[in-house]
Amino acid sequence: MVDRLRKEIKELVVSGKLGKAKDQLTAYLKENVEDDEAYYLLGNICRKQADWKNAIHYYLSAVEINPDSPAGEAHKAVMEILNFSNPDLYNP
Repeated sequence: MVDRLRKEIKELVVSGKLGKAKDQLTAYLKENVEDDEAYYLLGNICRKQADWKNAIHYYLSAVEINPDSPAGEAHKAVMEILNFSNPDLYNP
């Protein structure tokens, strides 16, 4: 991914402008469909928005392109969150 775009996306995320960051990444991916880092960043944005379905989709897309992508670990973390259950919370 172009360093300038990566920096801009990260600044948007830090400033809470997730929608704008997501739009820019989506537009970028239309012409750069093999950029695993862009899918990883898009997955991170979706995770921050609690959009679990799309976060998983983008993480898996990144891993499909690059099996060594950090998206693999991010995917595992999301799955742990979604699969977490604490029976004590149901039976006080």
